[in-house]
Amino acid sequence: MSDRAALLKGIRAWLVLFVVCLVLSGATAFPLVHELRWTEDLLRWLSVPEHLPALMEWIERVRRGLDTADTDYPFLLYGTDWLAFAHLVIAVAFYGPYRDPVRNIWAVEFAMIACAGIIPLALICGPIRGIPFWWSVIDMSFGVFGVLPLYVVRRKIKRLETLTTPNPAPALAT
Repeated sequence: MSDRAALLKGIRAWLVLFVVCLVLSGATAFPLVHELRWTEDLLRWLSVPEHLPALMEWIERVRRGLDTADTDYPFLLYGTDWLAFAHLVIAVAFYGPYRDPVRNIWAVEFAMIACAGIIPLALICGPIRGIPFWWSVIDMSFGVFGVLPLYVVRRKIKRLETLTTPNPAPALAT
């Protein structure tokens, strides 16, 4: 296998991993009410309340809030439907880099900028919305862990670019 083919295969594998994670992250935003009930039940079964009471209190509070929103104000959950949809749409954008990485590196760089933007968003909006700092750290980790495969992809695309860009003809001496 040539260097170019190996790089392309690696780029595509990393992109598929990133897209799968993005789609899973988006898809889980649709059934939030049910997921949180299942999560609460699982945490109780795992005896989490005994070991991490603050986590359990937070999960219970969020579940109660979602239950209330679902019962009394279901239109509020429409916002999380749009969040899920946005994840799915962003995932589609990676078809370009999958097909032609060098030409569509901008999509990878855009996603890296979006990952970096998660940190100030969590630090600013978290306190405004009453989110515990430790939960904001979990939110920020999505940006950190998201940028890692994108960084690997970008480096591989840059190497691929050097292999596919023709060398300029040497200038003639006069």
